[in-house]
Amino acid sequence: MIRLGERRVAWDKWLLFTCAGLVVVLTGSIILFIAGKGVSTFVTNHASPVQFLFSTDWAPDRAVAEGGPGVGSLIFLAGSLAVSLLAVAVAVPVSLSAAIFATQVAPKLGQRILQPSLEILAGIPSVVYGWIGLTLLVPFIRLHFGGLGFSLLAGFLVLSVMITPTIFTVSVDSLRATPAELREGAYAMGSTRWQVVRRVLLPAARSGIITGVILGLSRAFGEALAVQMVIGNLRKLPSSLLAPMTTLTSAITMDMPYTIMGSLWNNALWSMALLLLLVSCAFIVGTRLIGRKEARV
Repeated sequence: MIRLGERRVAWDKWLLFTCAGLVVVLTGSIILFIAGKGVSTFVTNHASPVQFLFSTDWAPDRAVAEGGPGVGSLIFLAGSLAVSLLAVAVAVPVSLSAAIFATQVAPKLGQRILQPSLEILAGIPSVVYGWIGLTLLVPFIRLHFGGLGFSLLAGFLVLSVMITPTIFTVSVDSLRATPAELREGAYAMGSTRWQVVRRVLLPAARSGIITGVILGLSRAFGEALAVQMVIGNLRKLPSSLLAPMTTLTSAITMDMPYTIMGSLWNNALWSMALLLLLVSCAFIVGTRLIGRKEARV
């Protein structure tokens, strides 16, 4: 019986090791594949990395007689950054206020109603958010603010709703993990509830809250369908909140099916995918660094 138990433990270890190794190999393979495709623009087609990152000239199918092709991705990168950062700027105050309400003001109400409601929002598919934005938000902006309705404003408002549950959930966990002794000590010294929140809880949970913000920013930066449905997909730098624009994800999903594998246009889209991957990895590394800093503290 003991030998059978030992064999079973050994097989369980090998099974877990195999599954873990498979995940690592799969992740590494995807990264290497995207990297190999992404560098083809510069190795095979001899495009300039500087032009790719900092030029707004996007015309990969332009003939040589007309000046040659251009693969500048600055329009798409600027659009992704603008819509993501503005979405975070809207979502963070709302999410943090809701997290403080759910943990400090009305814990029972927050746990029974507010948190489940936001968890439902997190489970709604992105295409539903895009369809609601296209049906309600775009006509509202066109009627009350002007323009076509398809705009940077519509894009970051839709995204802000999508990332609010992520930031809220991480913030709630961070605030609840704060030692009770800190709150009790602050109240014992005569602090008001707002003073406890502002001077004790928020500084103590700062690392966790920042982690939630980075996770929300990462999701916003990589979102494709919902944003694509409401921003207008105009390949120009956004000149105002009411102007149509486009993003890296929108450009990739719209152009990839119509390009020839191995062409400059196709390779440039893979380079944009590599750029998305690198930015996402930067977000993940930032989250890990913040987690390690919090663990040391």
